This record gives sequence, C-alpha cells and structure tokens, in this order.
Amino acid sequence: MTIDLHIERLVLEGIDVPFAQRPHVAAAIEAELALMIRNGGLDPRMSGGIAVPALSAPPATLAPDANPAQIGGAIATSLYGGLGGKS
Repeated sequence: MTIDLHIERLVLEGIDVPFAQRPHVAAAIEAELALMIRNGGLDPRMSGGIAVPALSAPPATLAPDANPAQIGGAIATSLYGGLGGKS
C-alpha cells in the first residue's frame, strides 16, 4: 500500500512552537499519521483516496516540555480520529 500524505497548511491554536521547530512538527505529524493509516486503515469510504480541505479534530493532550516528535505524534493521533481511523 502506498500512502502519499501532504499537509499544506497547519494551524495550531493554544500551543507555542518556535518558528524553527514548525517544520519538524509538521514532518512528525505527516510521518505518524501515514503510519497510523498504513497500520490501522481508514473508513472504507475513504479507500479510493481523498482530499480534505479542512479537518476539525479533538484537542491533543501535550506535556509542557513536549518535543516536536511528541507534539506531532499527539496531533497525528487526534487527526487520525477526526479522519475516521479505526481503533
């Protein structure tokens, strides 16, 4: 299975990520979300490919000292649920 995932624009509210770390957070989100989709799948209605112009997801829980990989992982988990990911 090939998964091509690209996040064009990412808006994070309530979290202060230094400018230099933002690309690392975005890359971590893409990598973790692709892994979740590959391993857990998605709603069958999305199996033919989708483009999602906007996605609301539940808030991610982050530790105060979270690094970019941890931030990305937490956000990916939230997004995966918003996309209808299987548990």
